[in-house]
Amino acid sequence: MLMATKKPRPVERLCHATGAALVLCGLAHLVVFAVDGGPWDGPVSWRKPVTFGLSFGVTLIAVTWVTSYLRVGERLRTTLLAVFAADCVVEVGGIMLQAWRRVPSHLNMETPFDTAVSMTLAVGGGVLVALLTVFAVVSFRRRPVGPAGMPLAVRSGFAILLVALASGAAMIARGVVLTRTGHQEAAYHSTAPLKPLHGVSLHAVLVLPALAWLLSRTSWSERVRRRIVAAAVGCYAAAVAGAGVWAVLTY
Repeated sequence: MLMATKKPRPVERLCHATGAALVLCGLAHLVVFAVDGGPWDGPVSWRKPVTFGLSFGVTLIAVTWVTSYLRVGERLRTTLLAVFAADCVVEVGGIMLQAWRRVPSHLNMETPFDTAVSMTLAVGGGVLVALLTVFAVVSFRRRPVGPAGMPLAVRSGFAILLVALASGAAMIARGVVLTRTGHQEAAYHSTAPLKPLHGVSLHAVLVLPALAWLLSRTSWSERVRRRIVAAAVGCYAAAVAGAGVWAVLTY
């Protein structure tokens, strides 16, 4: 059994360092955007390396921390985290490469090289889905450890993260269909309705466990802390549902 209070293991230090590096890369591209300018939205902009660097970096750090509360074998967790970290680097690296080449990163089939990058990102997304789904299944099969409210926070965080993964997969699938049928420009714009849902649900796996951890530092009773976490889960779920309704209405 792995406990969050143990000394960080080598794979955890590696993931934390990798996540921090991705965050720094995202911030560096924010500086590039401030100097170079250009559009913030659209398939070709500095926004993508900024947002993907920050999101992947924060998510990698969060998943590394949160999975320390799971009842999972050390070898399995180490393997999954190592692959997850490598995949995060590939995803962000591909996006940054295409940003510097001033071409779209996703759904870009204009040249053989662009197609290879786009398909690599798509396959990498599939690997992310598989890895994080394994962690989510583990969290529900065996009750996570931790202070009051943490098991609910971890399970809810992973459940909502699956919504983010599903919406991301839907964006890629829809875009690929449009691209393959000759509607390249429509493919680039087809992801817009699902972006709020994807963004809101992506970081529940950090926000909810972080709340449970902060509450464990208070003098409140376990019953009160569990109720606060449950209320936070309800509010987060309502926000995700709202983003989902908006996506359906605008898709």
